[in-house]
Amino acid sequence: MFYEVIPTKIFRQDSGVLTYSSEVELLPGQIVVVPLGKNEIVGIVVKKTQKPAFKTKPISKILYETPLPNHLLKAALWLSKYYLIPLPVVATLLIPKGVLKSRRKKLIKKPKLTQKLPIIPLNPAQKQALEALESIQEATKLLHGVTGSGKTNIYLQMALECLKKGKSTILLVPEIALTSQLVQVFEETFGTNVTLIHSKKTESERHQIWDEILNSSEPRIVVGPRSALFAPLKNLGLIIIDEAHESAFYQENAPKYSALRLASFIAKSEKISCVLGTATPLAQDYYLAKSKNSLVTLTEKAKKTTPPKVEIIDFKKRDNFTKNRYFSNSLIHSIEENLANHKQTLIFHNRRGSAPLTICAKCGWQALCPNCYLPLTLHADKYLLFCHTCGHQSPVPTSCPECHHPDIIHKGFGTKLLESELKKLFKTAKIARFDGDNNKTNSLDSLYTEVKSGKIDIIIGTQTLAKGLDLPNLATVGVIQADAGLSLPDYSAEERTFELLTQVIGRIGRGHSDKAHAIVQTYQPDHPAITTAIKSDYSGFYNYEVAKLKKQHFPPFVYLAKITSTAKTEATAVKHIKNIRSKLSKTPGVFVSLPTPAFHERTSNGYIWQLIVKSTSRKALLSALEKIDKNLASISLDPISIL
Repeated sequence: MFYEVIPTKIFRQDSGVLTYSSEVELLPGQIVVVPLGKNEIVGIVVKKTQKPAFKTKPISKILYETPLPNHLLKAALWLSKYYLIPLPVVATLLIPKGVLKSRRKKLIKKPKLTQKLPIIPLNPAQKQALEALESIQEATKLLHGVTGSGKTNIYLQMALECLKKGKSTILLVPEIALTSQLVQVFEETFGTNVTLIHSKKTESERHQIWDEILNSSEPRIVVGPRSALFAPLKNLGLIIIDEAHESAFYQENAPKYSALRLASFIAKSEKISCVLGTATPLAQDYYLAKSKNSLVTLTEKAKKTTPPKVEIIDFKKRDNFTKNRYFSNSLIHSIEENLANHKQTLIFHNRRGSAPLTICAKCGWQALCPNCYLPLTLHADKYLLFCHTCGHQSPVPTSCPECHHPDIIHKGFGTKLLESELKKLFKTAKIARFDGDNNKTNSLDSLYTEVKSGKIDIIIGTQTLAKGLDLPNLATVGVIQADAGLSLPDYSAEERTFELLTQVIGRIGRGHSDKAHAIVQTYQPDHPAITTAIKSDYSGFYNYEVAKLKKQHFPPFVYLAKITSTAKTEATAVKHIKNIRSKLSKTPGVFVSLPTPAFHERTSNGYIWQLIVKSTSRKALLSALEKIDKNLASISLDPISIL
């Protein structure tokens, strides 16, 4: 007998499956050990096949008698085709690391359905949303629920219905640390039926959990980041993706893929539901849900709360900043009041926006590309403004083209500087900064109890603090420069700014205090991303964003790919990218940008140049990308960012 097997090691550039012989009958999805060259490697059986014309080697060993569930095998083949990922690379996603190692068995809590299943309390709005979700014929449904509307209770009820039918649920979360409350609620409700998969577990622990899931047919709820989608559950009945707008659901390292698209495929092929839950849906997901009538909206908060007072401070009006150049008089006064009343202040700064921006300090004019309407980036070495989407370049203005004021700003500032300024202003206050520079001892995880109890007076941070935190003593949120992210030359920059602002303002007005206050400092107080976010006006922002995406030819109106070439010298990177562009340009129905330096043009690996490729046909786009020599370039299909 002969079988096609996916090896877990690339053996040539176009590698897919290899044919091996076997004396025993094998099932699709079985994990085996096969010879490849001089090595013995792990592989996945795809199907039985005819005897080939060439000589074959025998399968060395059956590693697991129990095969992977059929939906994972189908998902592997789909991922390879949809994202142009070699099958051996996809196979590594399905099998845990160290699968050949012998492990000392540890006691794992096995799922055990109790006789008394929990009762999930649902208010009338939640019941109505649940009924609407169940009535939708499409496999993928979008649950757009405002912050505090009780999406969790809907997730719990859907998972409970699955358990009653003897089926399992996968709950995907962006990060376990940021969604600890949600995880805790699931564990408290369903006990041993909940299995956690995440990066903090050791290789051995992850292997043993995977092993136990593979060999068990008991229904359970698997909770984890995007990798939890590959849990080998035999009886999958539901996929829930919480905070579905998060960029963490797109894997930016090879193999590059979107967990949302993969979950959607699995749900459709298995005829089960995939629910995307979020307060700030991605415009393209919202557009698709509307067009397929698979949108459910939850506008009522579960608890009645007083909305926070939101104050906009114009950064251009220096009268607002007589005490400090970074903190407005209003924000300083609010911090003083909080310190006197033993309340907390959260200072938020979008660190990614601290890359240089080109903006007029007087009128707020910003240097935008005339073709793409995206912010231009200053390249100090050439002293030119570049568009990283189409290749347009222009000289740096010496005065504002709108108001002719000479004060053109090219600088940003980071969280460390803000911390030192606050220490000068409030010498006795306990201040903590949380960003990418924290180590384990001063991370949010290790200091969470102090933060939540109110022992820390002023919390400074970046995106981590915008999400998932519920702090009872928090009275004020200060956003230092709300438009910082708008300066990034990326089609999704405005969407991320809206989402972050909505999330960070959502840290207050949660029922803990009637005097919650948000102070939003910005150079662009009239920008739609800012005006809609402070009013929590999602539909207003969506209408603006979707019109812009259509005009600029970005998803969901086209399929998108980013191609990058890295080389030790800039001349080599440019040469490679020009050759690639020359090949791609010959494909009909495909737009290819001019070669441009990447946003982070020079790295430790060398110089990076890139192309942006668009098409209204995915087939045409894939046809063009298949011509690329993968040794010379890296491909990102459906990238969430073009930076």
